Amino acid sequence: QVQLVESGGGLVQAGDSLRLSCAASGITFTNYAMGWFRQSPGKEREFAAAISWSGGSTNYADSVKGRFTISRANAKNTVYLQMNSLKPEDTAVYYCAADRSLSFRTATNKDEYDYWGQGTQVTVSS
Repeated sequence: QVQLVESGGGLVQAGDSLRLSCAASGITFTNYAMGWFRQSPGKEREFAAAISWSGGSTNYADSVKGRFTISRANAKNTVYLQMNSLKPEDTAVYYCAADRSLSFRTATNKDEYDYWGQGTQVTVSS
C-alpha cells in the first residue's frame, strides 16, 4: 500500500526554521518526482516546492523561493523541505505528494500528483 507520512511540523516564531520530512513506502521512490503543497483553512491547496526523481531539478513557488529548500534522499525514500525565515503567512498544513511523471518535470499543479500524505501542521506566530 502506498503511504506518504509527513513529520516535522510544529509551532515556531517568525524568523525561525523548520525541516519537514516525508517518508514514502509502497512505491519505487526513484520513479517519482516529489512535491510539497500547503493549505490554509478556507483556501485552495497551493504549490510550494517540487523536486525531480533524480534530485537534479527543483521548482519553487515565488512565495517561498529563497527561503525554502527541497531535497531528497533516495536511499531513505524520503523528501525534505527545509524552511527558513518563516513568516506567519507560511502557516498551513503541509502535504507531501508523489508524481509518477517518468520525466524530469517538477509539476506545480496538484492534479498532476498521484499520491498524497495526510499533512503536518506548521504554525508561525508573529
